[in-house]
Amino acid sequence: MSEYYNYIKSLHLIFVITWFAGLFYIPRLFIYHIEASLKPSPEKEILSKQMQLMAKRLWYIITWPSAILAIIFAIWLLILMPVWLQQPWMHVKLGFVVALIIYHLKSHQIFLQLQRNKIKYTSNFMRIWNEASTLILFAVVFLVILKNAVNWIYGVIGIFTLAILLMLGIKLYKRIRNKNPEA
Repeated sequence: MSEYYNYIKSLHLIFVITWFAGLFYIPRLFIYHIEASLKPSPEKEILSKQMQLMAKRLWYIITWPSAILAIIFAIWLLILMPVWLQQPWMHVKLGFVVALIIYHLKSHQIFLQLQRNKIKYTSNFMRIWNEASTLILFAVVFLVILKNAVNWIYGVIGIFTLAILLMLGIKLYKRIRNKNPEA
């Protein structure tokens, strides 16, 4: 193992954390932008413009650079420790990483649409969309810590259970919001 391995691993982890921070927050900004589009003028235009600015700064200053750096440091780690590529848990983890990249790219597409004030999704859809990165994070963390792809079936069952709980939480929140719009 290289003497730099732990430094590179630390940098990888830092950028994974900041990448996820961006992925967790950008759908919230999408939700606020979509809900702002339903307001009367001039509130609609003022809020939409503010959400576009906030999303642009988050996306291009934090999320994209973090994604790129996390991937660069991950590749560097795999170059230093190619034995990881022989581990079944790593294959499953890399599958989730591909899913995360697809999620990121789809979020970028939504970001670009909202930057042009093209509303194609509901705020409720965005609340559900917001949870996809959470599910990927859970899967990856458990795989990395447990390093066990054999029992990943149990992990998938756990992920689906978590997804169901998140969906129930979203429905409960929607019910509370409908009763109290200020919530």
